[in-house]
Amino acid sequence: DRLRQLAFLNKGIRLSLTDLRQEEEDKRNVSFLFEGGVREYVEYLNKNATVVHPDVIYSEGYEKLTHIQVEVACQYNTGYQPSIYTFCNNINTGDGGTHLEGFNLALNRVINKYARANNFLKEKDENLSTDDCKEGLTAVISVKHPDPQYEGQTKTKLGNSEVRKIVSDIFGTQLERFLMENPDQAKAIIEKVMIASQARIAAKKARESTRRKSALEISSLP
Repeated sequence: DRLRQLAFLNKGIRLSLTDLRQEEEDKRNVSFLFEGGVREYVEYLNKNATVVHPDVIYSEGYEKLTHIQVEVACQYNTGYQPSIYTFCNNINTGDGGTHLEGFNLALNRVINKYARANNFLKEKDENLSTDDCKEGLTAVISVKHPDPQYEGQTKTKLGNSEVRKIVSDIFGTQLERFLMENPDQAKAIIEKVMIASQARIAAKKARESTRRKSALEISSLP
């Protein structure tokens, strides 16, 4: 699995492993090559899911001043839990970090902007939350950094502050372009996010109503 993951994270590079412990020759060699890189990784992760839109949203970019390379791929499915995987220099940053923060900022900003510009959100409506925007989202965020700094005891959280803006700018620009160029898929995405928002607001109102009812019952006790 780790070899397959590394092949996904390094598109166009063939990775092969020979296990000399295997007696049968046809079981000794394993080889992976993915020309689509993280785009194919998202397709692989979503292979047993029902997707909301057919195309994986893919963005990549290189920041010349810092020599930071960014690749992001994402696709919504009909599930409720987000599956977001982040990497720096092929290392799994399980606790996220500034590359995930940049992704979240761009996702929230672009989806709210598109929803308002296309009248999915009315003027009086509150903004969609980041959690709304991530519901059912499968994403892979991979950065290559010449001098990564990690935080926490397990060193699984990226701490470089400059990465936040770079990921936000690269992913945000290309997500916005995808939504503009693919209105049918954009509509399906926004509708998915809107349903998540409506469910969140309804659940919040139900909780508040229950609390008010409980408070009234307590106050009416003799």
